[in-house]
Amino acid sequence: MSEYKPDNWVVIKINRGSQILYKVLGGWSGGYLDGDSWRMNSGIVSVTEEDDYFLFHGYSGSVYKCHKESYGLRMNNVAIYHQLKEARGDIISMMDESSDWLSVKYEV
Repeated sequence: MSEYKPDNWVVIKINRGSQILYKVLGGWSGGYLDGDSWRMNSGIVSVTEEDDYFLFHGYSGSVYKCHKESYGLRMNNVAIYHQLKEARGDIISMMDESSDWLSVKYEV
């Protein structure tokens, strides 16, 4: 199991008609020697809560440990979100920050 702890994150909703998939799009701020980076999980299976974090469990077994106060697009993940919207804007949307992550039905 891999655990990722992004500096900022959003949840992307992919609506394929009869199938809705939710994915975490995380961003990491780089330093002098390495640039910003992003990663998207395989799809959310479930969410748990631990102190100031939401733990998003993915299909691949990975866990994204996301700080509750770090929701949003930043320079490290905004470009890929806009590319996704440009390519498939008809099925892709970003979930609202006020979403109740523990109550969303993630199963396909």
